[in-house]
Amino acid sequence: MRIVVVSGMSGSGKSVALHMLEDLGYYCIDNIPAALLKPFVSHTVRSGDPAYERTAIGLDARNAPQEIATVPELLDELKRSGIRCEVIFLQSGDEELLRRFAETRRKHPMAADNRDLREAIELERRLLTPIAQAADRIINTSRLGMHDLRRLIHRTVGGDTGGLSLAFESFGFKHGMPCDADFVFDARSLPNPYWEPTLRPLTGRDPAVIAFLRSHPSVQALLNDIEEFIVRRLPEYQAGSRGYLTVAVGCTGGRHRSVYLADQLLARFAARVPGATVRHNHLEAGRRQEEPRTSAAPAG
Repeated sequence: MRIVVVSGMSGSGKSVALHMLEDLGYYCIDNIPAALLKPFVSHTVRSGDPAYERTAIGLDARNAPQEIATVPELLDELKRSGIRCEVIFLQSGDEELLRRFAETRRKHPMAADNRDLREAIELERRLLTPIAQAADRIINTSRLGMHDLRRLIHRTVGGDTGGLSLAFESFGFKHGMPCDADFVFDARSLPNPYWEPTLRPLTGRDPAVIAFLRSHPSVQALLNDIEEFIVRRLPEYQAGSRGYLTVAVGCTGGRHRSVYLADQLLARFAARVPGATVRHNHLEAGRRQEEPRTSAAPAG
C-alpha cells in the first residue's frame, strides 16, 4: 500500500497535485480532518480493497493545532508498520500567494476574526510547520504553472503507475459524442454493414461483420491512419504528464464500424501501452433500439 499526503499553503497548488494523483490512479480524499487520518488509514488497510492500494490524502490548516501536531508521529507509525508513506508539502512566497488570491478573489480559509490576507497566510504557515518539517519533499510553486506542477508531481510519485493510461471508445453520433474524449474520429464515411440484411442485427464484434469490414481497403486505411496519428501523439502526451488519453471512434449508431475499429485499435496498442482499455458506449443501446424498428434508418 502507498499513501501520499499532500499538504501546503492555500493557493500553492494542492488541488492541482491531487487531481494529478487521481489521474495516476490514486484514490484521493481531500480536506480530511487530521483526527480522522488514523481511522481512515486503518479502514483502508483492513478492507483489503484494491482501490485503496494507492491513496492520496489532502491535509490543510483547517484543523486544530493540536491535531496537526500529531500528524508527523502518525506518519512515522505508518512507515514502521510497513506502509509506504510520504508527504509532499507545497508552498509559495507570500507575495505570490497574495497575487493569486487577488486574481481568484477567493477567501482564504484562515481569513476570519478580522484577519487580513497577509495575516491569514502567516497564520497558516505557522500552523502547518509540523507537517512541513515532516515532509519528504517540499515543492515551491511560486514560479510553477499548473502544467509544470502536474509534470513535477508525475515525476515525483508517478514512476510506478505504468505511465499513460490509454482508453478507446466507440459511440454512435445519433446518441451524442462522448464528453471525455481527447480525440474523436468519424467512421461514417466507411461502408456500412447495416445495409447488408444479414449483418444488420449483428455488431462489430461478430465474425461476419469483422470479415465484411476487413474486406474493404478504406476501412483498413482509416484504421492505419488513426494508429499512425496516435503513435505520433503518445510521446507528446507522456511528456506533458497526462495521466490518460481517450480516443473515441464514432459511426452512426455505435454498433458496427466504430465497435470494430475500437477493438482493432486496442489490439494494435496492447503491447505498446500495457493496460489499454476499450469501452463501447452504445453497443447495447443500439441493439435495444434496433430490434423493434422496421425503418431503413442507418444504425451502423
